[in-house]
Amino acid sequence: MAGLVNNLLILLLLFQNICLGFRSPLSVFKRYKDTTRSLSSECLGSEQPVISLGLSDFALDIRMPGVTPKQSDTYLCMSVRLPVDDEAYVVDFKPHASMDTVHHMLLFGCNEPSSTENYWDCDEGTCRDKSNILYAWARNAPPTRLPKGVGFRVGGETGGRYFVLQVHYGDISAFRDKHKDCSGVTLHLTHQKQPLIAGMYLMMSVNTVIPPGEKVVDADIACHYKRFPMHLFAYRVHTHRLGKVVSGYRVRNGQWTLIGRQSPQLPQAFYPVEHPVDVSYDDILAARCVFSGEGRTTETHIGGTANDEMCNFYIMYYMEAKHAVSYMTCTQNANPEMFRNIPQEANIPVPIKSDMLKMTHGHHEETKDSDTSSLLQQAKKEEEEILDQDFHIEEAVEWPGLDLKLGQVSGLALDPENNLVIFHRGDHVWDENSFDSKFVYQQRGLGPIEQNTILVLNPSNAKLLHSTGKSLFYLPHGLSIDKNGNYWVTDVALHQVFKLGTEGKEPLLTLGVALQPGSDKNHFCQPTDVAVDPITGSIYVSDGYCNSRIIQFSPDGLYVMQWGEESSLGRARPGQFHIPHSLALIPDFSQLCVADRENGRIQCFRLETGEFTREIKHKSFGRELFAVSYVPGGLLFAVNGMPYPGEAEPVQGFVMNFSTGEIIDFFIPLRKSFEMPHDIVASEDRTVFVGDVHARAVWKFASTEKVEHRSVKKAGIEVQEIKESEAVAEVRLKNKPESTHSLKDADKQPLVQQASSTGVSFVLITTLLIIPVVVLLAILIFIRWRKTTVYGGNSDEEHKLDSSSGRILGRLRGKGGGGINLGNFFASHKGYSRKGFDRLSTEGSDQEKDEDDGTDSEEECSASPPPPTPSSS
Repeated sequence: MAGLVNNLLILLLLFQNICLGFRSPLSVFKRYKDTTRSLSSECLGSEQPVISLGLSDFALDIRMPGVTPKQSDTYLCMSVRLPVDDEAYVVDFKPHASMDTVHHMLLFGCNEPSSTENYWDCDEGTCRDKSNILYAWARNAPPTRLPKGVGFRVGGETGGRYFVLQVHYGDISAFRDKHKDCSGVTLHLTHQKQPLIAGMYLMMSVNTVIPPGEKVVDADIACHYKRFPMHLFAYRVHTHRLGKVVSGYRVRNGQWTLIGRQSPQLPQAFYPVEHPVDVSYDDILAARCVFSGEGRTTETHIGGTANDEMCNFYIMYYMEAKHAVSYMTCTQNANPEMFRNIPQEANIPVPIKSDMLKMTHGHHEETKDSDTSSLLQQAKKEEEEILDQDFHIEEAVEWPGLDLKLGQVSGLALDPENNLVIFHRGDHVWDENSFDSKFVYQQRGLGPIEQNTILVLNPSNAKLLHSTGKSLFYLPHGLSIDKNGNYWVTDVALHQVFKLGTEGKEPLLTLGVALQPGSDKNHFCQPTDVAVDPITGSIYVSDGYCNSRIIQFSPDGLYVMQWGEESSLGRARPGQFHIPHSLALIPDFSQLCVADRENGRIQCFRLETGEFTREIKHKSFGRELFAVSYVPGGLLFAVNGMPYPGEAEPVQGFVMNFSTGEIIDFFIPLRKSFEMPHDIVASEDRTVFVGDVHARAVWKFASTEKVEHRSVKKAGIEVQEIKESEAVAEVRLKNKPESTHSLKDADKQPLVQQASSTGVSFVLITTLLIIPVVVLLAILIFIRWRKTTVYGGNSDEEHKLDSSSGRILGRLRGKGGGGINLGNFFASHKGYSRKGFDRLSTEGSDQEKDEDDGTDSEEECSASPPPPTPSSS
């Protein structure tokens, strides 16, 4: 019987391990178990550094492994490996640090950390290869927030493999009780491809000399930008103790646009760029650091010690994914003469409050508890709002706006308050009798439309808020609204474009000559739409049904340029149009996209030059594509036309990834049917409105994405909040069966998705496992009975079985050790790779040291221009 007992014990242990494998959604990370960090029990959350957040998202907890710094001004580093091999994107950072203990934290990305220890003194360096700063946190500084649709690309073939966390412990008086510190940051990563890729641009002076006693010394940096457009959203300044103010600018055609300006004596985190700034090919990026040599008796040079100085201006940017560059530098002054025209503000120090200075230098104030509490409350609030990234567009069937009595609906737009604005034709109709062969309007005797043609509706309940536009128009067509709330409309009968205030009584600006079609600089021929650049105020008009061009005007209506031509026979070439019908301005990329209606495609052009950049065309568009709308963050919405006889492509709406052009989703109405959807407009929350000129109706569509507080449910997985002090969510499997279809889809997901897609019921799994166990037990009992009956008892056999059981149990115990090996990030640049930020006194700030001196930066700033594209005009 002893042998039988041993057999049963082995089977129970095996069964227990199998069940545990199903119980833990992180069992998929077993292959990383061999190098688990041994962390202090005081480090909350360290036992589960990888947390699934759904089918495609996960959190990576990067924490110091319970350290106690021995002296002030200590810099400690640790590394974490990315737990997946396939490509992922960092879309958010959540810091976990107290002003009481940590002066600042920096997160680097690289392929080879300087050490394989749990943590090490950063004097040994951060990475052995190229490194890049991804994130910075300092006392009282706001956390870095990435714009929607933007992420740092990691893993895969091009991304790096490790994150390296550097923590600067300034004043260690808080460690008198010998407690262990677990400061760090939680990264939110996703496998969903991001349309916009984040990167870092570093501007630094390498040869500045500060004479002793000199009151004002300027260090200037400038480089010509020679790459595809990038869009700036955050900046960071850095000097040592002599720095007074650091400013960064974009210079275009001699005009200086501020990126950011800050005192380097304030917390040196990334601060948001207050106003959107884009950088295009051949712009100049310029920065100035202002120093004072007062109090010094010798010259001060750029260097890596506390007595040296540094002049750094960091820029966080994003680019279209296919052109993305993760890291660029500038270490020269390409045009010293231009700094004669730098704005005076660049030499005016930023005032610093004494309490801010004390916090920067490691002194503690009585307000720290309330500040820390506020930070914890904010972090907790953000952690509770976990968003499911998947979505589908469906009609909002409860919306009453479909029943409005309208004329032919020609244009839609959203005003600055996100109210829906409708442009319709009242009792006028565009039919075969409206124009003669020369496009002259034939129904002037009807007079202008006597109804209000512009209606402002509450987007939630379709309640009429305001109406205007009576007795102004004959055949309304396009509508757009600028950032100031002005209406821009076109009238195809009048062949004119109008700018109206919200009252709409009299036009503020009129382009074109009433009732006179033409093709010169002063005439239009049935213009279709208008778009206004929110940054420059430039006006773009699509002209139109009988011209095939896009015209640019200055903000006050002066002709600037035009591009486009009529489509040739056969396949239409780039820059050719057959009714440019709708415009979508893409400020994120400084582009203008055109719905080229009869060519069934979208064409995009550079705002500054009219240069063709891309075509988006799909078979599902059919022959006609009527309208296009863009949502910041990278989503493009469109509607097509009715299929021609014999063609199968249905009339429907489309959601596209602007970066790749791929179709993400289709949508159609549930009530009524599209007849001729004429215009479309979408908001950032993916609410979509479609106006139909034949059905004389407006549909509202909404994303079925479910935003749930404190709990997100998907594919049988429940994500719940755990301890208040944690910035991660615990994933628990629900005892609820999942469909076979869901399981098949889950099998196709990447590694982390598998960790979160085990939606099969635990009860079902247990039942399935018990059946073979029972069968196996029956076989063992039968064999044992046969041996006893035929051969009799045998002590040697029992001894052998006991020994075998012991060996198996020993192996099982051996597998219990180890842990999860995590982490990884992309490689960056040769510069700043030796030690990251070297040690400084608490009076200074984090300090970069570079022995390579920026030779690569000349390559970045003088790279060959983007490949030429066919001319659009």
